[in-house]
This record gives sequence, C-alpha cells and structure tokens, in this order.
Amino acid sequence: MSAPLAGARSAVRGLNPACFAMVMATGIVAIASDLEGMPLVARALAVLNVVAFVALAALTLARVIFYGREFLRDLSDHTRGVGFFTTVAATAVLGAQLVVIFARYQAALALWLVSGVLWAGFTYAIFTALTIKEQKPSLGEGINGGWLIAVVATQAVADLGVLLLPQLGPYRHLVLFLALSLWLCGGMLYIWMISLVFYRYTFFQFSPSDLMPPYWINMGAMAISTVVGALLVRNASGDALLEGLVPFVTGFTVLFWATATWWIPMLVILGVWRHVVKRFPLTYDPLYWGAVFPLGMYAVATYRLAEVTGQPFLFSIARDFLYVALAAWLAAFAGLAGSLSAWLKPERAPHGASV
Repeated sequence: MSAPLAGARSAVRGLNPACFAMVMATGIVAIASDLEGMPLVARALAVLNVVAFVALAALTLARVIFYGREFLRDLSDHTRGVGFFTTVAATAVLGAQLVVIFARYQAALALWLVSGVLWAGFTYAIFTALTIKEQKPSLGEGINGGWLIAVVATQAVADLGVLLLPQLGPYRHLVLFLALSLWLCGGMLYIWMISLVFYRYTFFQFSPSDLMPPYWINMGAMAISTVVGALLVRNASGDALLEGLVPFVTGFTVLFWATATWWIPMLVILGVWRHVVKRFPLTYDPLYWGAVFPLGMYAVATYRLAEVTGQPFLFSIARDFLYVALAAWLAAFAGLAGSLSAWLKPERAPHGASV
C-alpha cells in the first residue's frame, strides 16, 4: 500500500468526532462578518465552509462504512463521544449562514431537519451509552469543557428554527414553541454541566495539558444561548405564549450574555498561565477550532443583544470581537494549512532506495 493511501486510511480511521468544529467556527465568523457589514469576507468564508462541510461529511461517512466499530466505540467514550455534537451544531450553523448571508431558505430548512434528527439521535445514544457502560472514568478524567458542545448543539437547532420562521407559514407557532423549548433545555443542560466542569476546575489537580481549547465552549455555550434568546424576543410579536414570556426571556438572555462575558477574562488568564507561565507549546491542534467558534459567537451574541435591548455600545463590542474572531480564525487556518502541507509532503527516500 502506498504511503499516501495508508495515511488517508489512518486519518479516516482516527477521525476526531469533534472535527466539525471547523465548520462551526467558519460559519459563525462568516455570519458575524455579514452582520457587521463585511459581505465579501462573509461570502468567502461561507463558500469555504460549504466545501469543508462536504469534505468532513464524506470522511465521516467513510469512517462509518469502513470503521464502524471505532465509530461506535467513540459514542460511548467520555472524552470523545460528546465531540459528535459538533456535527449537529455544524449542520445548524451552516443552515444559519445560508439564511443570513444568502437567504437560501429551502436548503437551510433541509439542514434544520437533518440537524434535528442528528440532535435527537446523538443526544439519546451518547448519554444512554455513557449512563449504562460498566467501566467509567473518574470525574477528573472524564469531563471537560467539550461536554458543553451538547448545549451548543441544542441551541444551534433552536437558532436555525427561529431564523426560518418567515418561511414557515402555518407552522410558525409550532416551530417557535419548539425553539423556545430547546432554548430552555439548553439552558438547563448548561447548569448541570457547568457545575461539574467548575467543580473539576477548582477541586481536582489541574495541569496545562488539561486546559484544552474546548474549554472556551464554557463561554461559547452561553453566547449562543444569548443569540437564541434575542431572536425569540425579536419574533415574539403575534405569539400569545411568547409575548407573555418576553420579560422572562429578555432577563435570561441578558443573564446568559453576562455569564459569557464573565468567562472571557478567566479563560484568557488561564491561557496565559498555560502557555506563558507553564510554557506549554502553542502548536496547531484541530481542537483549536473549538476556541475560534466561541469568539465568533460572542460577536454575534452581542450584536443580537444590542438589537433587542437598544444599547448602542454593544454594537462596538460586537465589532471588536469580530476582529478578534477573524484573527483567531486566520491563525487556526494557517495551522491547518501547515499541518496539511506537512502531511502531504512526500518523505524523501534514502539514496538508491525504491519508492
């Protein structure tokens, strides 16, 4: 077997379930760019994101077909299983970018239905498997910020559902109720999970290698919850149930945004501790896309909150965080390009050896 083919088979077999974080990150940075009046940047990122989604979907399908045993093993793995929720979130974020940037409602509707099926399938398959498995890791070994991807996936399905409301006609009230329910479920999931994550933070030994990039999802989960809450408030008119809940939804939306904001300095400080104080090497890791996504989502969340609260200073914060998110995306993409270049570069065979 040739070296490139063997490498490709190995890549498919070991494909990280969280690989769709790149699609999540690229999609939300594209949406933030469009909201902030950068249509060329938004469209370029959106087109690239479609290509990335198709490629990752093909690799995942190949893994299911050829390495189904490894795929199923990952579903019941405490550290890798929750990564499958990036597939749900990426599908919904891709649909959201089609609505916001291209106004492609039919394609977005199809992606919303797929994301809903994936959400239900992965939610009950993963959490059932983690519950009934006989051998389990300790809390310190088994939980990390990546678990909050389950919250992001739930809110992403709700987000796309609300964005589709203008085209849903007689189903508008049904989808609005479903989105409200998912938003509340996502908020409850966050409370459950962040309690365990914070407990692991403060009462277990914490090494630099433990501070993986997905810990930024601590903030990103609250940011996307803010987005959904703001969209629910914006679309409450004409719905008797939601109109009565506007003060409640608005209050929790501000709570979610404030919580996301609280996390940012904490995560920056821990990042400095990891890479400056402890000198942990800053090298490319596919998981870094899990840190890009929250930055872009915070920009979108702040923009959406500004729309419904009428606080103009929030628009400035949103724009500033878009620049941070774009810089982080460029850094992650450069790392990906360098990694792919090194992987594709053929190794030089010794002189006289057959290739």
